[in-house]
Amino acid sequence: MMKAHKIQDGIADALKELRMSAVLENLLPVTERAVANNSGYDAYLLELLQLECENRRQTRADARLRQSKLPYAKTLETLDLTRFPRKTAQQARILLEGSFLDRRENVLVFGKPGTGKTHLACALAHELIRAGRKIFFRSADLLVQELLIAKRDLTLEKTLRRLAGFDAVIIDDIGYVQHGREEMEVLFAFLAHRYEKGSVMLTSNLPFSKWELIFKDPMTTAAAIDRLVHHSVIIELNIPSYRIQHAKKKQEEVA
Repeated sequence: MMKAHKIQDGIADALKELRMSAVLENLLPVTERAVANNSGYDAYLLELLQLECENRRQTRADARLRQSKLPYAKTLETLDLTRFPRKTAQQARILLEGSFLDRRENVLVFGKPGTGKTHLACALAHELIRAGRKIFFRSADLLVQELLIAKRDLTLEKTLRRLAGFDAVIIDDIGYVQHGREEMEVLFAFLAHRYEKGSVMLTSNLPFSKWELIFKDPMTTAAAIDRLVHHSVIIELNIPSYRIQHAKKKQEEVA
């Protein structure tokens, strides 16, 4: 009969080969607990497998978060929803369900600088990633520059296909794009390629009435807006700047 320590070594080796790290890590305490509670083999096995499943879900979520390039600090836990109008809070709770991604709907967040547009979009994205969704974050300026490089290197179509693999792409601060013809063309190419194929989550300090400042050409502006609005949820943050309020509060505390 095989000795106990050899059996244990064999189990450990098998778990390493199967890459079941959570089972390997928790094997001893779960076994001791099962013996103490006189648990059946099925309950014992279920607990170990559930630990492994949870570990793998977390590992996949961590990988999706790294891939997303999201700011780590802009989460739902650090977002003060009480600052937002009731309608905005209700919209956020509905969006957290994630069904808008299945419908390929866009989320367009408008507001003045400092109102929390980026934080809101990122907080939603963090929760959706935890739920298994794939989301990619880029400032509008950086996204445009990357698309320009891809166009120069004749890899624009490949880049657009890669971005199509995400359930949503966040374009942050579209109002700050440097406005040139080439920039306009690649940004419009992205929006046109993504239309009805995947969601766009966009923040802007410019209302649609001023988007000719971005796209220059009235026809292109109208076409871009049409593609974004066709299937969309629009959030308007008509609230004071958080940064200004925070600065005033600090001054009052000092005084």
